[in-house]
Amino acid sequence: MADLSVDFAGIKSPNPFWLASAPPTNMGSMVERAFDAGWGGAVWKTLGEPIRNVCSRLASVDMGPQRMMGLNNIELITDRPLDVNLREIREVKRKYPKHALIVSLMVESKREAWHDIVKRSEDTGCDGFELNFGCPHGMSERGMGAAMGQVPDYTCMVTEWVKEAATLPVIVKLTPNVTSINPPARAAVRGGADALSLINTINSVMGVNLDTLVPHPNVNGMAAHGGYCGPAVKPIALNMVSELARDPEVSVPISGIGGISTWRDAAEFLALGASNVQVCTAVMHYGYRIVEDLIDGLSNYLDGKGYASVRDFVGVSAPRITDWGALDLNYKTVARIDHAKCIQCNLCHIACEDGAHQCIPLVQMNGTRYPVVDEHECVGCNLCYLVCPVPGCISMVRLDDGTQPLTWRELTTQREAPTAGD
Repeated sequence: MADLSVDFAGIKSPNPFWLASAPPTNMGSMVERAFDAGWGGAVWKTLGEPIRNVCSRLASVDMGPQRMMGLNNIELITDRPLDVNLREIREVKRKYPKHALIVSLMVESKREAWHDIVKRSEDTGCDGFELNFGCPHGMSERGMGAAMGQVPDYTCMVTEWVKEAATLPVIVKLTPNVTSINPPARAAVRGGADALSLINTINSVMGVNLDTLVPHPNVNGMAAHGGYCGPAVKPIALNMVSELARDPEVSVPISGIGGISTWRDAAEFLALGASNVQVCTAVMHYGYRIVEDLIDGLSNYLDGKGYASVRDFVGVSAPRITDWGALDLNYKTVARIDHAKCIQCNLCHIACEDGAHQCIPLVQMNGTRYPVVDEHECVGCNLCYLVCPVPGCISMVRLDDGTQPLTWRELTTQREAPTAGD
């Protein structure tokens, strides 16, 4: 079997599946049950000056039969006393010495405040720290969370403060609520971060109850923007992880977070450069035992692909992400329809006619109208393939021979090259 153990910035765990800092890691009894279920590590719900939460605090977006496709929360950091959290962290680490236990931290922007909580947390025997520079609601309005992570200079400064006091690895958790993820990531590395984790939640308003006209979640007739997570954010998270994995100025391990529900999701994060993954919403939806499927699925997949360990698999797809200007303009595909499988729903025709390139007319064949691709007009956009409800009915077929790739950059260079006599 493939070796699932990981060494993340010097923090060892039996597998790459960690619980993210969130309600599932709110107290010692919860983390103990998670470790018993098989989770390799956990990031404790963020410690700091305890706050008072509101009620209600969650809202979701459903997609067809999929409940909680996207989850919004306006919950803040721990509402439990710091000394109680520290005592429970110490007890959990003593009982589970081989599991990774990370303490998430967020305090006001004062060097002495960060030094104090770091030193008190280190006394628990924890394995490292995660600096919460990502929370987009409530705490950011108090000058913490995303208010720090959105300003690279602040990210660097606070990371330096923590590194002055910490003897354990320091992970910086980044906010996705920025124009580019690279500047804050580079700033964290300049400040001495041993690793990065991303993404934290995305600023969002989940919707409005059209009967009461109160937005969600309803707090006595009012609402506030919150943090968006769940399966819907996975593509955004994958993009940001891959951006950092390809950045030569970001040479530290990456913990991937955002919409991970299955082993396939986890494998995609690992392939794009994450060294481990953190899970939250899926556990809130289905419970701790989903880790059994995560472990079995990833293990079987790595075995089937011939990888001896998770370490060998990390980043295998990262070099395949590039800029648009480096893509092959000569790569040519067209759609082809297997009429033996076609159910004449004509979704491909409608989608192509109204949303793409009008290259799938309906043609009379043996007394029945079938969609037929005009390959001369087809641009290979994939839309018909994506909307078709029948597996294998529409295929994207390559037509070019692959011998003469041409990129936009090369084409531009050719156009700008001086001609004879210039």
